[in-house]
Amino acid sequence: MTTFRISEAASLLGVSADTVRRWVDTGRLPARRDDHGHRLISGAELAAFARSQSARDEHGSMSSARNRFRGIVTEVVKDTVMAQVEIAAGPFRVVSLMSRRSADELGLEPGVVAVAVVKSTTVVVEVPDNP
Repeated sequence: MTTFRISEAASLLGVSADTVRRWVDTGRLPARRDDHGHRLISGAELAAFARSQSARDEHGSMSSARNRFRGIVTEVVKDTVMAQVEIAAGPFRVVSLMSRRSADELGLEPGVVAVAVVKSTTVVVEVPDNP
């Protein structure tokens, strides 16, 4: 069975290790201790927890688009018709192309918090050599 230490779980969930410790201490996220006293979280438990956290957006709304990346706008490049908007969402960089009018109406500029909602029919999944 795959297990994760607190720091690994935090990295995968995009939160601090202290946040994961609090979730474990309050019973929100099950964990066990190894022979050295380190907390270990099973991969299945971590996956179930992550799924429960991402089922709804921050306003409690449901959407058919399951890929939502909340982050901060880091760059907006506009011409007369189109805009390229870059969002840093944790360790991820999401780039969107949209009309300039849409970017203006949304008030997108560096420093604005935004959610990139991705709906795609093709998603490539890779497994790193050393997870």
